[in-house]
Amino acid sequence: MQIRARPSLRYESPASGLGERYGRGLTELHVLEHVDSDIGTIYLCRRRVSEDVGAREVHEIYIDGLLLMSDSKPVSEERLSTAALEQHDGQSLRVLVGGLGLGHTARAALQSTRVASVRVVEKLGAVNEWMKAGKLPLSPVFADDPRLELAEGDVYEDLLGPASETYDLILVDVDHSTRDRLSEASAPFYSAAGQAQAARHLRPGGLLVVWSAEDDDDFLAVLSSVYPHAQREHVQWVDANLSEFPLQNVLFFGHASSASDRARSHPR
Repeated sequence: MQIRARPSLRYESPASGLGERYGRGLTELHVLEHVDSDIGTIYLCRRRVSEDVGAREVHEIYIDGLLLMSDSKPVSEERLSTAALEQHDGQSLRVLVGGLGLGHTARAALQSTRVASVRVVEKLGAVNEWMKAGKLPLSPVFADDPRLELAEGDVYEDLLGPASETYDLILVDVDHSTRDRLSEASAPFYSAAGQAQAARHLRPGGLLVVWSAEDDDDFLAVLSSVYPHAQREHVQWVDANLSEFPLQNVLFFGHASSASDRARSHPR
């Protein structure tokens, strides 16, 4: 979910107040932490929102005034995990999450007793440090779960490289969308060749899921050319703290062949 704001980090726009355009209860942001990176200045912010049941705090991360993520209602971030788990009936699952953010995708995976381990690869070291230092709401949850590993790195670079490790579920939520990228360095990931390499990181019957803020027929076609089965799911929800209109993101799925399918395709 992207909302443009001025670098002052208030809910304002040069054209009109976002407080009027994007819901109720919006207040000035409190900047908790900030750090410069190669994709811009990253801000960790907190604000209070008013709701019918009272006020609560919301944490958000911005890049140069662009809202990257909010935990107001992390519906699509959680759905990234739950949808993948619904489509994989295995046990002792190994999960790779590309992008830590505020941690909701990883937490949703860890809530399943079928998940044996979750490795989160986050390019911005400061975000990992904020989580480890207890500065994010989910910090206590993660500190108490030995199944979680937080690693600093580039998940796109990892998936485009040799498959030294394989996973049952690979969940990617880094770029704004498949077309609107934080850096063009991730562009090869969205190509057929890139997906063919990424698929090598999946165990038999594994599943790749990619989060996107917008739909993309071309990327679905790429997945369909690489995986035995590809699909997408539109995730819709309402959050009056962000928008007066329903919100929507898209999940793209690529299903790897099962062990039996691979055996039939390569008989001895």
